Amino acid sequence: MMKKVKLLVNIFILFILFQGSILGQGSFIDDQYLSLEELYEYLHANPELSYLEVQTAAKLAKEMKAIGYKVTEKVGGTGLVCIMKNGAGKTLLIRADMDALPIKEDTGLPYASSKTMKNINDIEMPVMHACGHDVHMTVWYGTAKFMAENKNTWKGTLVFIAQPAEERANGAKAMLADGLFERFPVPDYALALHVSAILPAGTVGWCPEYAMANVDMMQIRVKGKSGHGAYPHTTVDPVSMASRLINDLQTIVSREISPLEPAVITVGSLHGGTKGNVIPDEVVLELTMRSYSDEVRNQIIEVIKRKCKAIGVSAGLEESMYPEVILHDEFTPALFNDLALNQRIATVFEKELGKENVIKTDPVMGGEDFGRYGRTEHQVPIMMFWLGAVHKEKYEAAQKGEIELPSLHNSQFHPDPEPTIKTGVKAMVAGILELLK
Repeated sequence: MMKKVKLLVNIFILFILFQGSILGQGSFIDDQYLSLEELYEYLHANPELSYLEVQTAAKLAKEMKAIGYKVTEKVGGTGLVCIMKNGAGKTLLIRADMDALPIKEDTGLPYASSKTMKNINDIEMPVMHACGHDVHMTVWYGTAKFMAENKNTWKGTLVFIAQPAEERANGAKAMLADGLFERFPVPDYALALHVSAILPAGTVGWCPEYAMANVDMMQIRVKGKSGHGAYPHTTVDPVSMASRLINDLQTIVSREISPLEPAVITVGSLHGGTKGNVIPDEVVLELTMRSYSDEVRNQIIEVIKRKCKAIGVSAGLEESMYPEVILHDEFTPALFNDLALNQRIATVFEKELGKENVIKTDPVMGGEDFGRYGRTEHQVPIMMFWLGAVHKEKYEAAQKGEIELPSLHNSQFHPDPEPTIKTGVKAMVAGILELLK
């Protein structure tokens, strides 16, 4: 009888500890917020471009070592892998991205970035955290600190990774190629968040299954035979060919892809020629393609190649002169959120934040290379959720049509730091504790 009573008491204590770890988050976050705000403002004012996140990585490595994580630096370039083991249990990966964008900040914030730096091509550029990666890193660190200071509430292994070059779509690929899942524990689950420029601060959004798209950047070089604009019959005009090709490309989604499959083809850049009376040798098109499934992506690429060949044939060109299709290396695979994992975590979010603050969102055609962590042979279930970042007053004004909100990648984008960071830490900690309980 006494053994049964003792067992029940122990179970009750563990239950209270676990419940307290979630219910006690608020006081922890309030106590830590000033230091988190200081870190956030430092990261915001000192952004670094993709592949060049040297000082950012050094700052995060120092902070993570100070709170007890075993830190491995220079994984996949400037990436960090920070590990904390706490007995037997599940292994969980939590990812933040470190890089900023070549944008001149126009927010007017007292800690706004005025920084410029040379990119990997040695070109001086303005730099700004216009995609919220400064928030991602701050929430990541705040979550890591909570877990380090509350080890009595969980068992297992935490793998916190700070990833480079998300904006160039190669950071996750580089970390995986550098042995992320060979040199370090393979996770049972992987979590990440991304700030939202359309959800109010204090809320989170979740999207099961396809949440973001395959993203391809493509160049098409349309070749011709140059000559005088007064004698077009002696030339092969690549400007005319490029114009026809652009129109043909617009029929791929509308006529060759199932209307039930989302897809986008956008020609964003057209360069060719130097003077109105000179027919050039070449015109260059720059495209972006968006899709969800690999099948649709591959179909679009093949149809583009077919249409390029058709343009070349119709112009009477030799095969070596057909328009050339060049796929850039910056491919981002679709982000597929595991359904069961997302439903489980969304339920926890509702309990922790209130149902009114947890929003099921629609998929978008933007890209995020976090999806790569779920596409290895290990088939790790992943979840990336949206973290509302819009000032409440601005959100309400936008809902009334009084203002337009700046989007991500906009020179005027900035979050409302305090409710955004506090909600991010609270949500991420709740998700982790659910998976490691």
